[in-house]
Amino acid sequence: MNIKRATKSYETWLAEQTLIVPADLARKHDYMAQGKASGLFVFFRATFYRWAQLWPKRCPELSKAPALLAVGDLHVENFGTWHNAEGQLVWGVNDFDEAAILPYTADLVRLATSANLAIRADLLDIPRRKIYEHILNGYLEGLRTGGHRYVLNDQHEWLRRLTTMSADRQAQWLKELLDLPTAQEPVPPGALAVLERLMPEPNLPYRIVRREAGTGSLGRQRWTAIATWQGQPAIREVKALVPSAWLWAAQQKVNETLVGTLLSRAVRSPDPYVRVEAGWITRRLAPDNRRVNLDTLSNTYTEQLMYAMGRETANIHLGSPEAIEAVLRDLAARPPGWLPDAAQTMAQAIADDWKEWRRDYERKG
Repeated sequence: MNIKRATKSYETWLAEQTLIVPADLARKHDYMAQGKASGLFVFFRATFYRWAQLWPKRCPELSKAPALLAVGDLHVENFGTWHNAEGQLVWGVNDFDEAAILPYTADLVRLATSANLAIRADLLDIPRRKIYEHILNGYLEGLRTGGHRYVLNDQHEWLRRLTTMSADRQAQWLKELLDLPTAQEPVPPGALAVLERLMPEPNLPYRIVRREAGTGSLGRQRWTAIATWQGQPAIREVKALVPSAWLWAAQQKVNETLVGTLLSRAVRSPDPYVRVEAGWITRRLAPDNRRVNLDTLSNTYTEQLMYAMGRETANIHLGSPEAIEAVLRDLAARPPGWLPDAAQTMAQAIADDWKEWRRDYERKG
């Protein structure tokens, strides 16, 4: 099955799980055909379903590694900041939509591949060998020490400086969101009920906008409510939650998502606004409650960031404590170079699909 047929098959399956937004899906197809330097990275972000299909075939030996509850769609732009229940700033994995029971290697290879492609897109400046070294070192340290929550209030000053927007950028981010037009489409009553429960007080007036975010989730419903509370914006969002694309790729029977399970079991300082409720996943949005884009970061701390991403991956995997001993044994037995070899294999597979998609897209004109 080539990329065109895989996309059609996946989107047909997706439409059976949730209401599709056709205009967003068409825009996603446009993004997948971008030819500029960042185009390959965008394509990678947009086609997780294809990754789920290709990875077991291209890395069959790695697909036999010990399994645990994994992020599934882990990549270098799936990290962000939020505030925990005590108001402390926290950094970590930002999106768990594709959570699944997978070999631990699946998350590590996808993370390493994404960093590889980000270098090609000039979004990261780091020698490739350093990527794999720091990701693995951080991952191993995390597993061996039982995890480490990235609470930034009194530690990791470098990470706070790296991820905090300037006042001007915060104002721009907020203005762009507040300037979005009020949505004209009917909002599902269930989504409205969830949004209202997230507001800081009952019966607070709000308006609904449609925000474009991410790439892989384009085509799913996303509704953002904007209110004013105590003179400041209060912004809440819901996104339709569907089963992981891993189920589609493996042709498994659709069951409930594992997002809530992963959120409750991982070693992390939770975001009290991230919940799974009535088929939606929720969050609070603010300049310091958001996914962090690589193009907004300096390259000053790139090596430390790769290590932190590896260690945060361990925080997630530690939610499956019964698997950790087997994972450590498996890691110790792996030959040097297994991660760069797998990342390069998958990067090439993604590049081949991207070229094919663009050729077909250009022929359609």
